Amino acid sequence: MDSLRDIWRGGGVTLGGWLAVPSVVTAEATARAGFDFVCIDTQHGAIEYSDAVAMIQAILLGGSRPIVRVPWNEPGIIGKMLDAGAQGIIVPMVNSVSEAEAAVRSCRYFPNGARSYGPGMAAPRVDGSYPEWADQHVAVIPMIETTKAVDAIDDILAVEGIDAIYVGPADLSITLGLKPGNNDDEPSFTEALDAIVAGCRKAGVVAGIHATGSLTPKRLEVGFTMVTVTSDIVAMRLGLAAELKAATQSGSDGSGGDIY
Repeated sequence: MDSLRDIWRGGGVTLGGWLAVPSVVTAEATARAGFDFVCIDTQHGAIEYSDAVAMIQAILLGGSRPIVRVPWNEPGIIGKMLDAGAQGIIVPMVNSVSEAEAAVRSCRYFPNGARSYGPGMAAPRVDGSYPEWADQHVAVIPMIETTKAVDAIDDILAVEGIDAIYVGPADLSITLGLKPGNNDDEPSFTEALDAIVAGCRKAGVVAGIHATGSLTPKRLEVGFTMVTVTSDIVAMRLGLAAELKAATQSGSDGSGGDIY
């Protein structure tokens, strides 16, 4: 299977699912839904390291590419997630060149970084030299989610080794003085997204963002090519609500799912 970096090098679009629930069942199910990548959120979700190890295996079994959002820009946990088999790392709250450089160092082996060698779970899954594979395929993805980061976007994107950036709309909105979330009706929010996409195009870096299913076409139209479509919790909540609504309406034909 081509890596995310392979797809991006070819100019392809990647759509992803997001996991906050510590479950190999939902991890495999999300992967089997057909997403190009599945991100395990260890920053804000309920997922611990031991959960993530098994969930990476489940995502691979389901036929997708596992990436991880780590809790912070810290080399120890970044290295552990990569050793467990993550094929990309989303690093939160990267606001400066020095923080972007630190993220790259944690993800790359010498001479391009300072990652310590010990990929006990990751190495057996690739043919040939794992360090060479990692250098070509592990994706480094700093998050741009504050006005400070937007102001420094060109300098951050100039850091060698960054493959993509990932916009966190909620934190970006908060630093803009808006309610957390997607604020497409607010000029300051759309201007920030436009500035990020323009910077990515100029630097040849993939623009990524957290979105929803209905927002995804709009995000793709303006130039984002790595888009998270939904999360396990959101999809489950919406699906359950839709089924409950169907159950309380007359005229249902009974279709729509397996019966156990």
